[in-house]
Amino acid sequence: MTSLIMSARDLEFLLYEWLDTARLTEREYYREHSRETFDQVLELSQELATKYFAPHNRAGDLQEPTFDGEKVHILPEVGHALRAFAEAGLIGAAMSERVGGMQLPHTVFTACMAWFYAANVATTSYPMLTMGNANLLAAHASPEQIEQFVAPMIEGRYFGTMALSEPQAGSNLADITTRAEPQDDGTYRVFGRKMWISGGDHDLSENIVHLVLAKIPGGPAGTRGISLFIVPKFIPAQGDSAPERNDVVLAGINHKMGWRGTVNTAPVFGDGAFTPGGRPGAVGYLVGEPHRGLAYMFHMMNEARLGIGLASTALGYTGYLKALDYARTRPQGRPAGAKGGPQVPIVDHPDVRRMLLAQKSYAEGALALQLFCATLIDDLRSATTDSARTRAETLLRVLTPIAKSWPSQWCLAANDLAIQVHGGAGYTRDYDVEQHYRDNRLNPIHEGTHGIQSLDLLGRAVTADNGAALSLLLDTIGETIATAGATGDAELGHFGDDLALATQRIATSTALLWKSGDPQLALANSAAYLEACGHVVLAWIWLEQAIAAHGHASAFHDGKRAAARYFYRWELPRTTPLFDLLDSLDRTTLDLDPASL
Repeated sequence: MTSLIMSARDLEFLLYEWLDTARLTEREYYREHSRETFDQVLELSQELATKYFAPHNRAGDLQEPTFDGEKVHILPEVGHALRAFAEAGLIGAAMSERVGGMQLPHTVFTACMAWFYAANVATTSYPMLTMGNANLLAAHASPEQIEQFVAPMIEGRYFGTMALSEPQAGSNLADITTRAEPQDDGTYRVFGRKMWISGGDHDLSENIVHLVLAKIPGGPAGTRGISLFIVPKFIPAQGDSAPERNDVVLAGINHKMGWRGTVNTAPVFGDGAFTPGGRPGAVGYLVGEPHRGLAYMFHMMNEARLGIGLASTALGYTGYLKALDYARTRPQGRPAGAKGGPQVPIVDHPDVRRMLLAQKSYAEGALALQLFCATLIDDLRSATTDSARTRAETLLRVLTPIAKSWPSQWCLAANDLAIQVHGGAGYTRDYDVEQHYRDNRLNPIHEGTHGIQSLDLLGRAVTADNGAALSLLLDTIGETIATAGATGDAELGHFGDDLALATQRIATSTALLWKSGDPQLALANSAAYLEACGHVVLAWIWLEQAIAAHGHASAFHDGKRAAARYFYRWELPRTTPLFDLLDSLDRTTLDLDPASL
């Protein structure tokens, strides 16, 4: 039976017919793996996602976590699913053998995680945060900290969080007030309040490892004074002593419109509810050097941004599959001009096919982009030359804001269309698509809003090193255009011509915006820049897929060509008015007096 969670056939196409992921086994870092091990872990992921994650997706939404003032209560099925995930070794699957992982290529692991996000994004958030936490510590913590905290996370005994935002600061981390006071024994005592911390308290694991941004008194002002601390819920046992409760409690939990199965908390550090060692404050352990906490945290933040992009993609994808299934089985109406006869499945109506094709182009395009970014991470880890690693790092820098934001905008649009395909049924809780929409609506805000990502793209990524990242991206797209032309296929050649014009618009608009000499003016319309560049990047990704499908005769490959055709005829033209707006150096929002709103 074909799965309505994710498409195994599409993953096979992307991994092996397009990206040739099996070639990674030729590299020393991945030499212990093979196509067989890749397929085994993919099949295991499909099985676990289907058996343990998908069945309680709706229940987790309807029976969200509760807090009785002392303890968080979570649906038991969440714990069952997470134990199955951990026992399969998946938490450390993509991590280095040095810290106890299985060193699976990140590209393959990204494909595995697509199954879990699509099956149950709320439950999958717990291992997502834990893996990001463990990866950061593996890169920046001391050997002792890695042994004490990373190893139990890989085993699934500890879970992790990232504690950045505060009620008064939000995304502006320069304004955080949480402080960490140094102690004579080398530890710190942490005092402060955080907000919107997913997974901030529960009994799903033996311990919770909070990664907390705080300022050491006397340090530099703003973001330069931020340090990073490990603040566990329980202080690990020393010798024969039992683990001691740390001074981390909840002020309460937040209730969101989506991801409702993920407990979202407002934790308080150093409230005085517990006094470890008889002294006030939550015990914290400094990670790395003082005042470099934000730089370290970007390791987890960038990983989380790609994770949110994948979650957005998966939600759009499963919504598409369910809409397609509904359209094939729901009889309603007759073909235009028919005088009678039996009703036909709604997939026979052209406008329904338009909505399905739009969803397909968004979801399959976004999934391909996520896997392409994953290949860059694999190149960073295993490429044999410095130039290849530098290329991967540079491309990833410019693609990360797009890989986070484009799916969270357009796969949400796919979920909207999935509801529309279902008609009146789509707005009821009898069908999954309304929950997928609510879950996905959080993702334009998760891990940095569209506005923050657009500022990162236009204000930093494309301007760093005299525009090296943008130049490399445009050159890489140019190589695909040349390949399309070399196929001799007229349609692929036309796609390449259209894409060449669009990439030229990126170059021209970027130059015009920064030529103004006014950073505020350049960045005032950065959201439009992100959307336009995102659509051009996805057109490139669709041309890549169309080239991979060229010469293959099957319904599946015909579907790839149809989706590429749709994107070039319906979607890429959307960028023209966006680039026109950017080139006009419009000041509408910049000059608006807030009092006029």
